Amino acid sequence: MGRDDEIRMIARHRRAKYDYAINDTFEAGLVLTGTEVKSLRDGQATIAEAFVQIKDGEAWLLGCHIPEYRYGNRFNHEPRRPRKLLLKRSQIDRIDMKIAQGGFTGVPMELYFSKGYAKLLFGLGKGKKNYDKRQDEKKKIDRREMKEQY
Repeated sequence: MGRDDEIRMIARHRRAKYDYAINDTFEAGLVLTGTEVKSLRDGQATIAEAFVQIKDGEAWLLGCHIPEYRYGNRFNHEPRRPRKLLLKRSQIDRIDMKIAQGGFTGVPMELYFSKGYAKLLFGLGKGKKNYDKRQDEKKKIDRREMKEQY
């Protein structure tokens, strides 16, 4: 396996599966500027407050924080600017339909480099209520106890 085949993790939204019931997942490329790529290669990004939105037939990542590149000059990027996501038309239409009709939210889960390209793994999910979170936690504990018994 060469260096280009590996997946290098940049950021992960650890609470995504805890706060949302994720149904579908999608992998999208990101349209970035040069200083954004350099900042990501340093491993600096936050996707915990980000979300995916469909606007005018295009997918956008909003609320993602990629800090300015420390060696950048006056042409450095804006840290919280909207970033376009690269998806197929059929995927964009499916996401738009689910967000519009079902109350789903585009939740970013992982930001990583794959074969040299920055990728975003996001899911369509509905927000969980507190009792749903407690039920999921109870199921998780029960499964763990069952494994320990056998």
